Amino acid sequence: MLNWLRWLPENASTYGADVDGVIAIIWYTTLVWFFLTFGTLGAFLVLYRRRPGRAAAHVRGERLREAAWILVPVAVVLVLDLWLDFRGAPVWAKVKIERPPAELTVQVTGRQFNWEVVYPGADGRFGTADDKPFIDELHVPVNRPVRVVLKSRDVIHSFFLPNFRLKQDAVPGRDIEGWFQATKPGKYELPCAMLCGFGHSGMKAYLYVHPEAEYDAWAAEQRS
Repeated sequence: MLNWLRWLPENASTYGADVDGVIAIIWYTTLVWFFLTFGTLGAFLVLYRRRPGRAAAHVRGERLREAAWILVPVAVVLVLDLWLDFRGAPVWAKVKIERPPAELTVQVTGRQFNWEVVYPGADGRFGTADDKPFIDELHVPVNRPVRVVLKSRDVIHSFFLPNFRLKQDAVPGRDIEGWFQATKPGKYELPCAMLCGFGHSGMKAYLYVHPEAEYDAWAAEQRS
């Protein structure tokens, strides 16, 4: 299924393939329905076009066979919608509800037009003197669950990791949690996906995914 979505960024998270599967189902179901609908419309335009000697007919839509042209498509769309909900529910639960225990918790605050990243110090709490702040860079280890606490200082921002299939709004006055687990070391873009002002296009940070030993060395260096 993933081969059908080559235009998406390379997946680098544990649940990215599940999200891609739902995207593929929605995309191709919609595509098939599109061609069926407009194919039928085009066929009717040809078959029932205006011709000499053919009188126009007034269709009231009162009889069942006439109403079926509306009722049957509605029923099909409803069944497809329920099927998509059924297929997507486990993925939603995996991403939003059934979060694994996090080995690392990071606080990320959006502001016009930067991402403020804060790591807790030795006490494991935010808002204390030993916090370690960064601007526009987030460092995490590969193969470990990471919990992100999202905040905003001004307007609504959107924390977006395309390669991880994670997008979550950061809303003023609220702490909103998200999580991901990277599967591939590398450097990934972390843009804001919500139009947040004049400098929105330049609000971009980077996520650095380190091999585990390399991250442990980096974290020890920051603590020292």
